[in-house]
Amino acid sequence: MAVLGSLSAVRAAPWLWRRAAYAAAGLRGLCPGKGYAVGPAQSLPTFGFLLDIDGVLVRGHRVIPAALDAFRRLLNAQGQLRVPVVFVTNAGNILQDSKAQELSALLGFKVEPDQVILSHSPMKLFSQYHGKRMLVSGQGPVVQNARALGFKNVVTVDELRVAFPVLDMVDLQRRPKTTPLPRNDFPAIEGVLLLGEPVRWETSLQLIMDVLLSNGNPGTGVATAPYPHLPVLASNMDLLWMAEAKMPSDNPMSDVYGANLFHRYLQMTQHERAKELGAGELWKQQPSAAQSCASILVCTGVYSPEAPGSTQPAQGEDEPPFHGHRDFSFSPGLIEASHIVNDVDEAVRLVFRKEGWAS
Repeated sequence: MAVLGSLSAVRAAPWLWRRAAYAAAGLRGLCPGKGYAVGPAQSLPTFGFLLDIDGVLVRGHRVIPAALDAFRRLLNAQGQLRVPVVFVTNAGNILQDSKAQELSALLGFKVEPDQVILSHSPMKLFSQYHGKRMLVSGQGPVVQNARALGFKNVVTVDELRVAFPVLDMVDLQRRPKTTPLPRNDFPAIEGVLLLGEPVRWETSLQLIMDVLLSNGNPGTGVATAPYPHLPVLASNMDLLWMAEAKMPSDNPMSDVYGANLFHRYLQMTQHERAKELGAGELWKQQPSAAQSCASILVCTGVYSPEAPGSTQPAQGEDEPPFHGHRDFSFSPGLIEASHIVNDVDEAVRLVFRKEGWAS
């Protein structure tokens, strides 16, 4: 998970809101109304929720009590969502279907797989790499996840290690006792796909570096390191997180900064200035129907309004440190959440009140 517990409220045209939420994450649009039901006396909602999971709804495998209260407001008498909800998480070591089943069991109502956005879900957009031979690293069902994203030709770190056993030299117990014959029949790797953190960091790092240095041909010698190197597609780059263990880490760049950056992007696209954020071809593929995105920070995660965080400038510095992606320009104003509330139930009540919906 990201270290901050946060959620976002997204505003869109009534029947377009879900396409907007999914376009934000690189997913296909869905049929209007799927996943929620509107009573005969209610108009179609013009807003929806993007809910972070860890720190907002659950802590590890324990449901946060306020989440159950929140969904009592969000569900109708038939157990259907009254307004659209999408669940977002930095997790990537699980199948989308399995995560939906997990959430259904925890929250007590049916969560559809299409309502779950994993950390690597936006990689569905990168169709130019889907046909390339990609080295995939991570844990869990990495091959199934890669194929679900559209990647048709993947090789795992373990498969590469077996093909070139002399490359995996960190673990002395796994070093080959004899020198194997060199291989020249292994197809070249054309890119690297990082689906979250691996279990054996040393093996993955070693083999990924060998692939990059050899330009995808780890069985050959390296004269000079190629530049630019092979493309590396990475998800879940945030190493600061918290589950059951109470380790106080804080990185507002993951949730609040991202939500506010998305809101700024929406405002710019409304003025036909999308390319200023470097959207380029991605914007052309998935124009968003969302109009705004409000970030709401809850205090059931790591965040505490009384505790000093990493958003304060270091001594002698004018601006706080930037822990976001290197391709994002830093804007201190994007660190601040639109609202800070105690828990997700209070957040839902806040949004309902602002939208004129009965809770």
